[in-house]
Amino acid sequence: MSDFQSDLLRLLEERGHIHQLTDAGALDALATKETITGYVGFDPTAPSLHVGNLASIMLLRRVQQAGHRPIVIMGGGTAKVGDPSGKDDVRKLLTDEVLKANIASIHDSFARILRFNDSKTGAILINNDEWLSELSYIDLLRDVGKHFTINRMLTFDSVKLRLDREQPLTFLEFNYMILQAYDFLKLSRDYGCKLQLGGSDQWGNIVNGIELARRIDGAELYGVTAPLITTADGKKMGKSVSGAVWLNEEQLPAYDFWQYWRNTDDRDVGRFLRLFTDMPLDEVRRLEALEGAEINDAKVRLANEVTAMCRGEQAARDAEATARETFEQGGTGDDLPTLAVAGEIGVLDAMVELGLVASKGEARRLIRGGGARIDGEKVGDENATVSAGNEPVRLSAGKKKHGVIVSA
Repeated sequence: MSDFQSDLLRLLEERGHIHQLTDAGALDALATKETITGYVGFDPTAPSLHVGNLASIMLLRRVQQAGHRPIVIMGGGTAKVGDPSGKDDVRKLLTDEVLKANIASIHDSFARILRFNDSKTGAILINNDEWLSELSYIDLLRDVGKHFTINRMLTFDSVKLRLDREQPLTFLEFNYMILQAYDFLKLSRDYGCKLQLGGSDQWGNIVNGIELARRIDGAELYGVTAPLITTADGKKMGKSVSGAVWLNEEQLPAYDFWQYWRNTDDRDVGRFLRLFTDMPLDEVRRLEALEGAEINDAKVRLANEVTAMCRGEQAARDAEATARETFEQGGTGDDLPTLAVAGEIGVLDAMVELGLVASKGEARRLIRGGGARIDGEKVGDENATVSAGNEPVRLSAGKKKHGVIVSA
């Protein structure tokens, strides 16, 4: 562990949030002397953020917990361009109406995790379209573009990887890093923001902003990146069998969200408790040391803590109760995904409709492997049908994914 003096960097380090720092000594000293304003940017390309974004939101939560002020930047302007970082394909361009609707939908996720008020450390949410759409293209080229060289831009991973794979990188996307750098300059001027945080794939963009503000205004700004969060089996965090693990209830029911965390690999439990909860570190160390079946207690704690933070205490209690009823008592559970059917429906269709599998092909493979069950009995026929009379029917995919079929 480093010998940081500030609460901010000590907290970020002990919870596992630090991958890279710019001028760590100067940032540490500054954080001990004054309240720092730091920001993270999020492009509103969908109606909800997902678990993969949660690591960045937690960075802002830690900033606020350490007595500093977080700014959430919604990239209503940059989303019109598309961030090439970590992408293999050109991102679909969205209309103003869709972007505004997405920002409104996403706002509640931040309101649950951050404290928004007028205090010195109260969080602020800003849409960068406020200034980016007002920029004159000629002024941007003359005043900002002159500080960027094509030679250097070609060395950034977001550009280099796309070109190495011979995949298209549009001129529009190529401008993204310039616009993000301008965001940092603008926030420095208007809000006294001195820190940008983000995932490790944002390092190049963050450094660009720091250098731009130094060249134009002589400002001293700083950057922190967090490690890319992958699961113990090497997969990128935030994906499940059925798709993205969304933070919003409208995109993913609370029970499925809770179950995602409950299904965490044993090897990831301690790390995720540090990153995604406020649980005291002594308790984290106790839980991650559990072995055998006892590690499941730690997973339930993880699922409850994260679900309570992102969805509310009641959602966490309901999800745990549903899981207990489903697994321990053989019931159907009130909070499981439910499908109303008039008459019969094929098991393959039902599994897809309930979100237990991503496709009929996956359902077929599950049946062949003996992993599909109706009310606890194995499904042996891919063409089997199911119907609900007076009692709901429980359909299971493996041991951990369940849904309920009721009569319409």
